[in-house]
Amino acid sequence: MTAPSLARPARAAVLAAAILAMVCDGVELGMMPVASLAVSRTLLGAAWTPTAGGDWFARWTAGLMLGAAVGGVAVGVLGDRFGRTRAMGASVLVYSAFAGLGAAARDPWEMLLLRFLVGVGVGGLWPNAMALVTECWSGASKALVTGATSAALNAGILLLALLTRAVPVTDDSWRWLFRLAAAPALLGVAILLFLPESPAWRAQGGRRAHTPLALLLGPGLRRRTAAALAVAAVPMVGAWAASKWMIPWADAVAGAAAPGYKAVTQAWWATGATAGSFAGAFVAARFGRRTGYLLMSLATTALTVAMFRLTAPLQPAFLPVVFAQGLVATLFFGWLAVFLPTIFPVAVRATGSGLAYNGGRFATAAGVLAAGGLFTLLGGDYPTVGAACALVYAVGIGAAWLIPEDDGAPAV
Repeated sequence: MTAPSLARPARAAVLAAAILAMVCDGVELGMMPVASLAVSRTLLGAAWTPTAGGDWFARWTAGLMLGAAVGGVAVGVLGDRFGRTRAMGASVLVYSAFAGLGAAARDPWEMLLLRFLVGVGVGGLWPNAMALVTECWSGASKALVTGATSAALNAGILLLALLTRAVPVTDDSWRWLFRLAAAPALLGVAILLFLPESPAWRAQGGRRAHTPLALLLGPGLRRRTAAALAVAAVPMVGAWAASKWMIPWADAVAGAAAPGYKAVTQAWWATGATAGSFAGAFVAARFGRRTGYLLMSLATTALTVAMFRLTAPLQPAFLPVVFAQGLVATLFFGWLAVFLPTIFPVAVRATGSGLAYNGGRFATAAGVLAAGGLFTLLGGDYPTVGAACALVYAVGIGAAWLIPEDDGAPAV
């Protein structure tokens, strides 16, 4: 049965809500890299050392990734059972509420729990937003709108970088950032009350009972599900186990002499990342899925190693290389925004996309903890840890051959 289409104003509202929600999602993801040293110095007190600060940055990041993995799968299932907009709105409310509570954290373990819960909302948003946009827009517009929605996440990181450049995050003034992160709860309420539902989801019968995880792991879809998990895990692990070390590294090198340098570094990276995540959809269209993924893996491996081994914070070449690494490394995410929703049938689209995109975050949590252990073992050597973990991107060279080149997912 062909699903009815939404009127143009309704489609525009869907796109605007998805973009705003993803911008706020990016703010949540960008907070801890830019604030981690200030937060750890406050919450650890006399127990703080540079190595302990880096170790807690890894733990908080791993907690966020683990929560996102759980949320991506669990809330993806809810999106397929109860509707994309309900799952989207609930995700925004969850990440906003628990991010805001971070302002009241009294010790690093409380912050760890809150970052996990923020992750549940962060992970739940992506598959439902992408499924909703994909189902409400079609044809020539699809690459443009999925690229814009994917780019919005990194636009949020850029917005945060500009804000923290103007209002530096210090040991005495980081809690305001977490209070501000509660504001998107208003958007979550608006999505629940006013945003139209996906006509394709409605055409499937709405609340009808099904077991999406069993279908995804069944004989008709298991190979596609395994391929999707593999290709989503590589850029996810690389981004958080390798790339994100550039921010605390910049903070550690610049120190009190240039407290805004970490925000400048994040802004350069996020500017490149916003362009890259938008362009990733067009890379898939221009080079094909498999070749595009292979080229992205090669280029990102080279640029990430170069960032940590051939440059350093405060050197003239550092920020341009950071920009280039952000652009190339996030091509993956625009590519995934096109690839993941299209290979799964409507009935399991949010669950499949969420399982693939956020299932990689289980591996990311383990990778970040391993990177944190390596950081401690090496006595806080940021460039060595970053360069070693950059080799994760090289795994994508092999993963590229698992990618199906067609959209021929069987109906379920």
